[in-house]
Amino acid sequence: MVFSNRLIILTTTSLGILSALLVWDPLPGGGDDRLREADVLMIDGGATGPESFAFDAGGGGPYTGVSDGRILRWGFEGVGWVEYATPYGYLREECEGSHNPEKEHICGRPLGLRFDERTGDLYIADAYLGLLVVGHGGGTASPLVGEVGGVALRFTNSVEVDQKTGVVYFTDSSRRFQRRNFISSIITGDDTGRLLKYDPKTGQTSVLLDGLAFPNGLSLTKDGSSLLISETTTCRVLKYSLSGDPPATTPEVFTGLPGFPDNIRRSQRGGYWVAIHMKRGKLLRFLLSVMPWTWVVFERFPNMFLRLQWFYSMLGRWRGHALALRLGEDGKVLEVLGSGGGGRLRVLSEVDERNGTLWIGSVMVPFVGVYKL
Repeated sequence: MVFSNRLIILTTTSLGILSALLVWDPLPGGGDDRLREADVLMIDGGATGPESFAFDAGGGGPYTGVSDGRILRWGFEGVGWVEYATPYGYLREECEGSHNPEKEHICGRPLGLRFDERTGDLYIADAYLGLLVVGHGGGTASPLVGEVGGVALRFTNSVEVDQKTGVVYFTDSSRRFQRRNFISSIITGDDTGRLLKYDPKTGQTSVLLDGLAFPNGLSLTKDGSSLLISETTTCRVLKYSLSGDPPATTPEVFTGLPGFPDNIRRSQRGGYWVAIHMKRGKLLRFLLSVMPWTWVVFERFPNMFLRLQWFYSMLGRWRGHALALRLGEDGKVLEVLGSGGGGRLRVLSEVDERNGTLWIGSVMVPFVGVYKL
């Protein structure tokens, strides 16, 4: 009887979650489909998932991190992607070309990237290895921060650099779950994420905010006085003031979103591009209704969540939508770009605007999207 009851719980929960994942609400902006026209730049050699981008002080790039732990740089037509950096202790024979999530803790998984334009240093938020840095010209990335306040970084995600001071801000999305189990963080309502600050002058790292629900992308505001933080689980962007004395202890809500946000980047035409990883719809309503007891289910049936992670990745490749929003300084939507459910782009992680071109990343595809505005 006990086994039968557990099986019923497992089956009911799985079907509920999968049903929620399969149904989305309509897109804002009438279902824009312009991203169907985007070109793609393939990443050869087996690696996949260009999650974030960075451009150096001279406008070179983009640079991006991929599934096998490497940082690649786009050369130009006829050259394509070339290796720029690898993490310390990189096991090339085992890792190069890998797209196996079970190897991420061995190979590293670079996510957010940002240059200090004064020094040429590239800061790397590696989901498993913590905050890394590689000097001008690339090579081997060195570790900077692996723990804060005695608590290990478990899911380092995004990074931002104040170009005036050199201070580095970054997110640790969860103290319970690693990147390869990120769906579990959302489903269980995990709120152990942190916003962190690293000062390269002193080498000190401090906690600015704690208790965040999957803090993800970061962007300084235009005047540099605040940080915008994508809080994925709650489908919103938070605004955290850096100018207070003493510093702020809580953020304010900048805006709510129609889906789960990933990275956020300043637009050269004003405002901020937010990549929507997946639309909200019935998935969020279902999750909110079951969060009080999903921890019980997780503790009893952890393998079920691993299977959901696999199913989610497959679903993203088959049925995922591309959606990006440009927000104004007041948080209102200025522009909507989507794929209308078609095209090659799926499940966006970042949109970076450079000189009339959008560079579009996704953790689930082996290419970078390029869309001319």
